[in-house]
Amino acid sequence: MEKWYHIISKNTGLSIYIWVIFCILPFYFIIRYSTPFEIFIGVVMIVLFFTSYRLSFIKRGWTVYLAVGIEMAISIGMILYFSFVYFSLFLAFFIGNVQSKAGFITLYVVNLVTTITATTISFFTHGQILFSQLPFIVISILGIILLPVNLYNRIKQEKLEHQLEDANERIAELIVFEERQRIARDLHDTLGQKLSLIGLKSDLASRLLQKHPDKVQKEIMDIHQTARTALKEVREMVSNMRSARLEDEIIHAKQVIEAAEMEFHLEGEAKLEHTQLLVENVLGMCLKEAVTNIVKHSNANICTVVIQQTPSEVSIIIKDDGTGIAIPTVKGNGLRGMKERLEFVNGSLEIENTNGTILTIKVPNVVKQHSEERLS
Repeated sequence: MEKWYHIISKNTGLSIYIWVIFCILPFYFIIRYSTPFEIFIGVVMIVLFFTSYRLSFIKRGWTVYLAVGIEMAISIGMILYFSFVYFSLFLAFFIGNVQSKAGFITLYVVNLVTTITATTISFFTHGQILFSQLPFIVISILGIILLPVNLYNRIKQEKLEHQLEDANERIAELIVFEERQRIARDLHDTLGQKLSLIGLKSDLASRLLQKHPDKVQKEIMDIHQTARTALKEVREMVSNMRSARLEDEIIHAKQVIEAAEMEFHLEGEAKLEHTQLLVENVLGMCLKEAVTNIVKHSNANICTVVIQQTPSEVSIIIKDDGTGIAIPTVKGNGLRGMKERLEFVNGSLEIENTNGTILTIKVPNVVKQHSEERLS
């Protein structure tokens, strides 16, 4: 449920105290420059304006436009009679919240034209009063020109960002579901068939035990071999699930970058020829972390991944054209984790700020034996 203070837009970029001042200003001008009768009329118009303004935020459909029409009429009356132009700023901020393109353009043009016209007329009728507050009037006119457009675009961008987050969450859920389905199929195809065979041979061995004990030994050997084969296949499945190939991570990185509305470029061959699975797994995890940092923090438009292979070394260069990395950021958890993984396989990480950020990852193809033992 909306509170009373929601008449103040959340996305204006101004402090709530500034809005409180804007709410007090009309009473100040009315009491200072008017007769008792004019004070009464002015207070009624102010109360009616804020009542309509409140209704325009909580209503839907045609009643919103009716409330805005009343606000515009009151604003024009206040300009012409009391030389008070600040209600047009309230209207400007509300119009920026209208996400219907046709409604936004219509209200924006009407508010701008009526405010400028009424202010021009008021200069001829209340020139002395208006000239005394000319800087504030100029600021108000600039406000009704710029603020609705800025607020409209900001809200639209936030909406698109939320939609992108929802889409990414949905994609992640679908990926998990598909992976579960794949694991279920693999388990059925490997363990299911082997266990069924073990069960059949166990029954056969039990029946042969009394009549043909010489054949039982053969069946037991078959059961033993089948169990060994099933165990080997299960281990291979687990190993494949735990290890990430670099070419698979490249595909995933491309999807993430393009989902964030950036361009992705790959230079080099993603399939590694002379690299151990352990090293390739580390490179895939580092690539994933680097792409995550680019999407979250870089504000970049282009991400480029360069893969260079030699018989002795693999290097991956990840470049973006974003804002770059501040030096304190280098000690963050993400980059620190990358460095620790690379040190585990005798690799290195270099960071450079040149028209964005350049991460250079280098890993030798020969990994010390004790590293592999620690991993296991």
